[in-house]
Amino acid sequence: MTERPLARNAPRLYEIVHDVLRQNIRARSLPPGLVLLEGPIAEVFEISRAPVQRALQMLETEGLVHRFDGRGYLVGARHGKPAPIRSDIREVGLDLPSEVQSALQSRSAWERIYGEVEREIASCMAFGRYRIVEAAVADRFGVSRTVIRDVLGRLQERGLVEKDQASHWVVGPLTAKTMRELYEIRRLLEPPALRSAAARLEHAPLERMLERILAAEEAYPRVSTELMLELEEDLHVGCVLAVDNPRLATFIQRSQLPLVVSHLFHRYLGIPEDSRMLTEHRLVFEHLLQGAPDAAAAALAAHLDAALTRALGRLKALAVVPEPDVVPPYLVATAW
Repeated sequence: MTERPLARNAPRLYEIVHDVLRQNIRARSLPPGLVLLEGPIAEVFEISRAPVQRALQMLETEGLVHRFDGRGYLVGARHGKPAPIRSDIREVGLDLPSEVQSALQSRSAWERIYGEVEREIASCMAFGRYRIVEAAVADRFGVSRTVIRDVLGRLQERGLVEKDQASHWVVGPLTAKTMRELYEIRRLLEPPALRSAAARLEHAPLERMLERILAAEEAYPRVSTELMLELEEDLHVGCVLAVDNPRLATFIQRSQLPLVVSHLFHRYLGIPEDSRMLTEHRLVFEHLLQGAPDAAAAALAAHLDAALTRALGRLKALAVVPEPDVVPPYLVATAW
């Protein structure tokens, strides 16, 4: 999920992770070929995976790591073709400076758990309506209810949760009506944002994004859920949200809940994303690389129109799937 801004003048979590990994790569504490995975890195820093994912994407943009056929990233430039080293990052001599450890420990409690709570709640909202039990969330994450209220307040800003007439926090359901409304907003906002952001997008990262799409097209349907989600975020987060208008970016973020449905569809039904999505994304990136922002925006608009039809079909399919056993204990099914 997208990392949220922190307190003014304080480094964001992904910036801390990025700086530490970059320094270790340049000092060769993390050797060329080492496989970097989000999970182990998140455990080292004691944070959620969202800031780690963004830090790795930044390192990829800088050419310090690259994707390969397996999971994760390889340390080093792509042209070097180092052999994968599958060692635990905690055992290869990662240098975590004391000042960084202090900075991480001083982060507000809500910032340390936000990403995990957001992911768990978003993963369940398509299966019905749930009441969020504050005390149970606090117990699960070992924090106070005040911290949980802070987290839920920020989730409310993103449109993920709301309060009912009894002032209970609730989430879901993600209905067809909601889906149509969200896509209408996305259709109005994302293409113009992409057109505006095009001049800010660097050529090399765009080429790498296009390469990932081409590789996925060649491997289809043997494409992992994680990769499909990354491809979605390449376009809708990495490119669209590069627009130089924070208020517009915030409105767009609040309307991107449909991305969750694609993830759920893969996760619970085991059915790969429609290959047409890959073709639609490829067209957008090809236009961007050709310096044709208007054509790229038009291709994105066409993609969103087609994506709405697919999303409505996924919702129907998810409606007949039993409630997943991964629903966290702090969510209680409730009626309207």
